[in-house]
Amino acid sequence: MAGISEHGKAFIRPQKKAHLLIVEARFHDDLADALLDGATSALKEAGATYEVVTVPGSLEIPAVITFALDGAAEGGTDYDGFVALGTVVRGDTYHFDIVANESSRALMDLSIQESIAIGNGILTTENDEQAWARAKKSEGDKGGFAARAALTMIALKERLGGKP
Repeated sequence: MAGISEHGKAFIRPQKKAHLLIVEARFHDDLADALLDGATSALKEAGATYEVVTVPGSLEIPAVITFALDGAAEGGTDYDGFVALGTVVRGDTYHFDIVANESSRALMDLSIQESIAIGNGILTTENDEQAWARAKKSEGDKGGFAARAALTMIALKERLGGKP
């Protein structure tokens, strides 16, 4: 299993050519574009293929991953992993906490219960400046990081086993 170090983080390429589903929330369009650019660049660089599905906001991402899993069980596309992309910027209401906490919790629950590889690239920031610093490929590249995390989890599942 080939591994490289990137930004001090371990990245392991899957043995087989991976096919992933990117689920992106478009609530903040420009930030979504930056996250998607980072994710698709990382997947292309790793030799992976992908499809992209767009949802209105980050809370909808886990449901769409569930739809994809159900579709695969009925003979649809069987994805090796998933990349969740979105941005949640704190506002004046409690809504930020709900979206940030529940989207992350649901992704973790799916990952564990369904034994699937998910790279979580949902940004949760205090303001737009923080979001841009994390979304841009030239800075935080969290879209690319989420894609590489998904690929690493696919590789670890290959190595260690798990539900098919």
